[in-house]
Amino acid sequence: MASILYVATDQGVVTLKSEDGRSWKQQHHGLKDWQIPEVAVSPSAPNKVFAGTRGDGVWVSEDFGASWKKPCYGKRGPGKVRCLTFDPHDSKTLYAGTEPIDVFVTHDEAKSWQRLDTVWDIPFVSTITYPVAVVEPHVRDITIDPKNSQIMYVALQVGYMLKTTDGGKSWELLNKNLDCDVHTIVLHPEDSNKIFIATGGHDSRAGNAPGRALYSSADGGQSWVPMAMEFKEEYSVPLAVHPAKHDVIYSAVANGQPGQWRKRGGDAQAFLIQSTDAGKSWKKLEGAVSDAKTSFVESFAFNPANANNMYAAQRSGDLFGSDDSGASWFKLNVNVPELSDMKATVA
Repeated sequence: MASILYVATDQGVVTLKSEDGRSWKQQHHGLKDWQIPEVAVSPSAPNKVFAGTRGDGVWVSEDFGASWKKPCYGKRGPGKVRCLTFDPHDSKTLYAGTEPIDVFVTHDEAKSWQRLDTVWDIPFVSTITYPVAVVEPHVRDITIDPKNSQIMYVALQVGYMLKTTDGGKSWELLNKNLDCDVHTIVLHPEDSNKIFIATGGHDSRAGNAPGRALYSSADGGQSWVPMAMEFKEEYSVPLAVHPAKHDVIYSAVANGQPGQWRKRGGDAQAFLIQSTDAGKSWKKLEGAVSDAKTSFVESFAFNPANANNMYAAQRSGDLFGSDDSGASWFKLNVNVPELSDMKATVA
């Protein structure tokens, strides 16, 4: 059984394949003209992968990334896509978060889309601004409760979070005691009221938030407590729960935000961290990824056939693997363009 990595880059989607988990080859490189913030693999078919383009909606490949098509060509749908999430209860239902802020849903694998206009019923949404001139306010992540698809969380870049408990008919703003710059939302597999988020530390740097990069909630987002206060670093993106050990959580933290890294010659001063007690305490993970601290890990992925095999993708395009759930790391023998996301599957 071969391992497959789909990597979303600033120059399209790269498909990587390995027969042994150590030696990797680039199989395909498609959609080269588009920046791809996120890819999503169909839960029903490892050969079917969806790509959100930053400007031309959602495209799909049904041959592991060899060829691509736009299912809703000529129809209304999302444009600048920033994130994609499958409904864990329905492999044909996919949500797309966009720039500027909107949430779209398809129930037929991206052939037709419906805009969830109700997001704008929250007055705060229209007031959100973004401090970078070339980027508009946008949806950074969408997370669906694995036990109830009517419950969904939406991360708004520098705009806190939205929550719905009725499938998007109505929304609630979650903005108390957490950083406003929410990047990633993860739910505990056994208790979906337990939420973990990674943030950009915007309010931490301004002195307006109680924590730094990471927060957790035990009550569905009504209250929040800081995590990973063992570290001074206040910027994070990747957040993942181990598929087989649900109290083991992974993240990466960096010193300052990307604009500050550029002033340091691109040095993010970043490293990986891990919790083995559902976020109560954290430690730094040593090894090849943390040693390469100038670049920042944007994404984690786990091999569906063996959860001990995990991967970390750095923004620079460097990829790393681990055979022991992150205790040690090795660099993969491939390099891709600057990236935003990575998904793993087997075929």
